[in-house]
Amino acid sequence: MIVLASQSPRRKEILTRAGIPFVVRVSGIDEVPGLGESPAAYVQRLAQEKAAAVECSPEEFVLAADTTVVVDDELLEKPHSEADAIRMLTRLNGRDHLVLTGICLLHHGRTWSSVESTTVTFATMTDQEIQLYAASGEPFDKAGGYAIQGLASKFITRVEGCYLNVVGLPMAAVYAMLKRAGYSLALG
Repeated sequence: MIVLASQSPRRKEILTRAGIPFVVRVSGIDEVPGLGESPAAYVQRLAQEKAAAVECSPEEFVLAADTTVVVDDELLEKPHSEADAIRMLTRLNGRDHLVLTGICLLHHGRTWSSVESTTVTFATMTDQEIQLYAASGEPFDKAGGYAIQGLASKFITRVEGCYLNVVGLPMAAVYAMLKRAGYSLALG
């Protein structure tokens, strides 16, 4: 059985659509970057900490992930307010940024982890478009303050890499990791 160490509705939906059975178990951890920690090291560490914090049996496969947006070496995590969402969207406006997702899998005392990277390009948005999108409420609980699969989709001009990584779980990389760990859909 796969244990998803996440409450993210997007991660649940991605696994469900891929036909991967799972249960959800979460244990809160502090999501604070370490001093001088690179964005890639940060998401990888958080994924590992989330996986390790969940109680499980050795036979279970524990899957955890953490996603962040990076522009000019600045982490854009989840906005705390509408003003914060506007600030983030203004930073992303008309330019490329990186979406990094750290994934971690624990099984029988072994750990597999990686960081997936996708480059996303935003169209140039007007101030009014930024304000209307921020006021929609969609930016909250999303790294970088936007949902590529939602209202923000009309502002995305290019995705280079895994689209599902931007949504929150790079399914092809996760499935390859599960197979390396000995998971089979027949085991479910």
